[in-house]
Amino acid sequence: MLLRIPHVLNQDQLVSMCSSMGSDGAPWVDGRVTAGHQGAAVKYNRQLDEASPMARELGQLIVAELERHPTFISAALPSRVYPPMFNRYREGMGFGTHVDGTVRMITGTSGRLRCDLSATLFLSAPETYEGGELVIQSDFGMQSAKYAAGDLLLYASSSRHRVNTVTRGQRLAAVFWVQSLVREDVKRQLLFELDRTIQRLTQLQAEQDCMVRLTSHYHGLLRLWTEV
Repeated sequence: MLLRIPHVLNQDQLVSMCSSMGSDGAPWVDGRVTAGHQGAAVKYNRQLDEASPMARELGQLIVAELERHPTFISAALPSRVYPPMFNRYREGMGFGTHVDGTVRMITGTSGRLRCDLSATLFLSAPETYEGGELVIQSDFGMQSAKYAAGDLLLYASSSRHRVNTVTRGQRLAAVFWVQSLVREDVKRQLLFELDRTIQRLTQLQAEQDCMVRLTSHYHGLLRLWTEV
């Protein structure tokens, strides 16, 4: 899955969030503190201290928006969402090609999360920086993403990806991982396409009995494939 979800955050939320992260008291730390052995060798950025009140507050705002975003829910079928992490890339900073870890410990808890999906929420307007593209190796070749502030990119955590070096300006983003109710990407994609078809047919006021049958098939597959 490689899916762009626009307008997860609105302009007021973005301005407030970026203002907080730009304040003198923002607790920025070396981004390598949360990188594994492989990632630490190619990661060069800064991130908000995960344990800080600022990171937790901003992360809770994002999760609250995701919980009521129909496209995110339909595509990710989330069971658990890792608290968003906030990163900053300035001139000369980037993150070389890597693969996200399969399991992450949730900071400050004994909980663990299986990373089925990775997500990047763009917080800086693309015209304010050069470079900084998120490049993902997918089944369809290399995909480059540099989206509008407030847009989210959802992709399989097994994908190889990188953040190109920023050559001008500053790139702010939030990243997080999702443990899905449906582990396999192919099955999750099928359910997403089926759900989108149901929604579209509902808008077109398709015959009710057919809609009930189609919805029943969706939930039958979801019940068959769900892991809880």
